[in-house]
Parts: sequence; structure tokens; C-alpha cells
Amino acid sequence: MNTTLIAMGIAALLAIGLVLNVAIISLLSGAFHFLFARPRLDILKSEFGEHGFAFSFSWNSAREPGKFDKVKVRLFNPFGTPTQVEVIKAFDGASSDFARDVYMGIGMKKLLAANGLGNATIEVEVSSSTDSLTQSFSYKAQKFMEMLGQANSTVKKFEGELPAPSAKPLFQTVQRSFISEPLPEGGKTIKLSTNPEFAGDFASGGSTEAAEENFSVSKVWIDPGCIVCNACEAIFPEVFEVTDDSCLIRPGAPLDNGLLIQEAAEACPVEVIKFVKVG
Repeated sequence: MNTTLIAMGIAALLAIGLVLNVAIISLLSGAFHFLFARPRLDILKSEFGEHGFAFSFSWNSAREPGKFDKVKVRLFNPFGTPTQVEVIKAFDGASSDFARDVYMGIGMKKLLAANGLGNATIEVEVSSSTDSLTQSFSYKAQKFMEMLGQANSTVKKFEGELPAPSAKPLFQTVQRSFISEPLPEGGKTIKLSTNPEFAGDFASGGSTEAAEENFSVSKVWIDPGCIVCNACEAIFPEVFEVTDDSCLIRPGAPLDNGLLIQEAAEACPVEVIKFVKVG
């Protein structure tokens, strides 16, 4: 019993250790992402002067896929004038690290010319209008102005430093078709009923054999054992008449179509139709 308790205790300690290891790894992964893999926004030099805002934006697009296409610059200036300014502009969306120089208009100039920025805050928000993604960056107003004035890198330079997109792999697939290749030339032709060249060979029901010559019979009769199946009458009703209990040969029946009489005899399941050919 003591051995069982010891084994159970060891198993419990191992389980607790496993849970703690998973929790520690998860925390470390989250901390690493928070410290080193957070989205980053850098202020660049705009070609539009006081009316523009140039920036680069980098993020882990594999972990957080999306297409960012809107920027918002907002001033919170509770002790100055104006107290609040907000400028929003859309731009060509991007699904991986990018840089944009956006014309913000008169609103950007008004924001930069605000008075009493000592306690003000400027927030830059990059968002996606289709994927519900938003990344915000907050700066002290004076720090933002300093970064804006010292910016010397441009959008063109940032894009030139981006790694070239990797080419998508091309896979060669085998072409398949349900249409057969043409037959090699050799003077041979497949005999088909749809080929006019062989129309005469299929004139008699598709058979390539010569049509059997008709003949006359001198006598036809029914032996005992008829099961009144009506097969013979269906084939040659001018000769055969099926009653409730037997089959009769009609008086004056034409006996010049031996092929039909022969067909009726062959169709009889009990083989009771007999006939004699002329000659």
C-alpha cells in the first residue's frame, strides 16, 4: 500500500510540474511577443510638409493577419487651444510591413500649430476597415513634434529596405484529357455506323453479316404443350392466333414469309411451333 501511495504522489508531482512548465512557457511566449514582437510605428519625412504625415508600420502579419488602410492622428490638449483635433485619412491598404506618405489636409496643419502642448498628448491610430484591427501609439505632444522635426528617412527609403517578396512556388501538373489522341496514319479505318463509308454494312440493324434470304414454308403446326405466352402472335399475327388455352394456325395464313415463322418458332419458350420449308 505504501508503494501505491508513493507512486500516486510521484504521478501527481509530475502532473503539477507539467502544468507549471506549460504555464511558464506560455507566459514567456507572451512576454517575448510583448517586448520584441509588438507592432512598431516610425515617423518619416513627408513630402507634403505641414499637410502630410509619413510613417512606416511593422507588425507580425503571420500572427495577426489583416489589411491596414486607415490612419488617424488625434490631439488631446486639455490646457491649450484647440483642445482637440482629429484627422482621419484612408490610404492604399497593405497586408505586410509598409510605409505611406498621406496627405492629411488643413487638419494636420491645425494640429501642429496648436498652443499649450506642454501637457498634450498625440495619438496615432492605424486600423483596418475590413478586418476590425486597430493599433494605437500614444506620444507626448512635445516628443511627437521632436520626432516629426528630426525625421529624415523617407517612404521610398523604407520600401527599398524591405525584403523582396518571395516568389510563389510553381508546380507542374500533368495534363489529362478524355479525348483520345488521333490514330496514326496507316490506311486503316475503324468501322463505325456513323461513318458514311460503312453505311451499307449497318443497314440491317447494325449487323455486318449479309441479310438472310427469305423463304416459304409448305406447312406449319403447333405440337401439344402450348403455354399461351402470346410470343408467336406478337411476332406474326397473320399466321398465329393465341386463344385462352392453346394456339391455332389461322385459316389461309400466308406461308411465304418463312423468316417470321422461323422467328416465332425460335421465340417459343416450349418449342411447340413446327414448320416445313418448301423444297
